[in-house]
Amino acid sequence: MGGGGGGGVDPFDIFSSFFGPSFGGGGGGSSRGRRQRRGEDVVHPLKASLEDLYNGTSKKLSLSRSVLCSKCKGKGSKSGASMRCPGCQGSGMKVTIRQLGPSMIQQMQQACNDCKGTGESINDKDRCPGCKGEKVLQEKKVLEVHVEKGMQHNQKITFPGEADEAPDTVTGDIVFVVQQKEHPKFKRKGDDLFYEHTISLTEALCGFQLVLTHLDNRQLLIKSNPGEVVKPDSFKAISDEGMPMYQRPFMKGKLYIHFTVEFPDSLAPDQCKALEAVLPPKPASKLTDMELDECEETTMHDVNMEEEMRRKAHAAAQEAYDEDDEMPGGGAQRVQCAQQ
Repeated sequence: MGGGGGGGVDPFDIFSSFFGPSFGGGGGGSSRGRRQRRGEDVVHPLKASLEDLYNGTSKKLSLSRSVLCSKCKGKGSKSGASMRCPGCQGSGMKVTIRQLGPSMIQQMQQACNDCKGTGESINDKDRCPGCKGEKVLQEKKVLEVHVEKGMQHNQKITFPGEADEAPDTVTGDIVFVVQQKEHPKFKRKGDDLFYEHTISLTEALCGFQLVLTHLDNRQLLIKSNPGEVVKPDSFKAISDEGMPMYQRPFMKGKLYIHFTVEFPDSLAPDQCKALEAVLPPKPASKLTDMELDECEETTMHDVNMEEEMRRKAHAAAQEAYDEDDEMPGGGAQRVQCAQQ
């Protein structure tokens, strides 16, 4: 913001004094010379299932991109000549000044609409018939993307120089970013896989057997050792059955199985006696029957701890709010603070 649209100090000249005349990209028609700028990369998400990342796969994708016109070689004209744009005097930019108020103006710089920021103008009769003076054409291209075994979520697959072409521009890259999809059974953490499995109390105490279909459709037989007791919330690991390691596919992480033990809701008295006969004995009470009779008897009930904690937090917040309202002058102080 400033007063007047006159020529001020060119930032290029300031930086050139420190970094030399090679600094910067150069504008159209400038005596500083032109330096090819780099085009922008084109980024696409690439969804991949856990099976794709375990086994590896190839995906063919059709894309539309801009390419230089082959007839005029990106010049836009039959003769290859162009003129300086009269709208911006070859700079590619236009400066507009807007009045904001008394003695206040705003100066804005934007790309020239006449030449689309190129600084060049082409005679209508000399326009290339292939691209109509646009210098580029649209092309459909099919890319085959190879998803290698063990690739990670958000890993990039780059096709150098395959983005949109433009005159006097180094073509950017097409970049595919792997987006791993959720799997209904397996969870991945790095090179390891996690699998949730629920077993009954009988299986936990007397042994279990599980046939697990892996990500490559192999059938894995998983069973407990004789006499082994599987405890609730315990983990078991199987080496070399996790994800293949990227660029080292013959090396794999671990497969972890997380066990949840499902307990019966209740037992009949005869079932309790049968279990007591085979399970380790209950610890003996340290109190006599008379001392037990003097104890106060209580009743337990089921509770959802998440809901219980939410209810307590809400009650505590409500109590703090009520106490704040009851403080003498509390409301008045808040109003005064808001007005300052």
